[in-house]
Amino acid sequence: MSNALRPLIAGNWKMNGTGAALSEVTKLRNHLSGADLADVDILIAPPATLVERFFQAVKGTAIAVGGQDCHASEQGAHTGDVSAQMLADAGATYVIVGHSERRSDYSETDSQVKAKAMAALRAGLTPIVCVGETEAERETGRANQVVSEQLAGSLPETESPDRVVVAYEPVWAIGTGKTPTLADIAAMHTHIRSKLTKRYGAAGPTPRILYGGSVKPANAGEILAIENVDGALVGGASLLADDFFGIISAA
Repeated sequence: MSNALRPLIAGNWKMNGTGAALSEVTKLRNHLSGADLADVDILIAPPATLVERFFQAVKGTAIAVGGQDCHASEQGAHTGDVSAQMLADAGATYVIVGHSERRSDYSETDSQVKAKAMAALRAGLTPIVCVGETEAERETGRANQVVSEQLAGSLPETESPDRVVVAYEPVWAIGTGKTPTLADIAAMHTHIRSKLTKRYGAAGPTPRILYGGSVKPANAGEILAIENVDGALVGGASLLADDFFGIISAA
């Protein structure tokens, strides 16, 4: 990890969970009740239908709640969309933008992701801006180029870069059980840090860079020990309190 940065362990529940899933939140609260959490931030991003219920369930704990996406506009005729202000009103403090599944399923562009990140900042939310290459892009030696272009087009304009989080998720590692080598993760996170420094100048070291892609309790410790890995964006393993707590403990 970057020595000066407090790690963030974020769980992205994706399109999973109904009210019954609150039992996992209760179990996680119980796990954390006796843990030393002075050096780690914890976040769960449930489906939009559960944001407020999760917020009520974790009040008074170290667990923060976030959204999985937001619209770039504050309000308007956008049926089915949720604004950053609505998420904040429901108790969210973070929002994920530009996840590869949004980019692929809805053809979201870098400029759209940037607009959403800007909207998040205006609403007082911390945007988690996702970037990552496909397997074909990595095999053809274009991983750094692709991620550089995504960063250039997706990062918000802000005077407070410390309010921005970047999540590197190689698309081919999401939900597949595959993970890059530790050397590959280290190289990409170093590359991203250099781009953040180029973008934000002296404040370039302040945004946290998370790694995501088949993070599990078994591999979390070695991944989180890598320089410039400032936490994890966890998918499937965040759905079960026992697994998610195992990853938190590794931080």
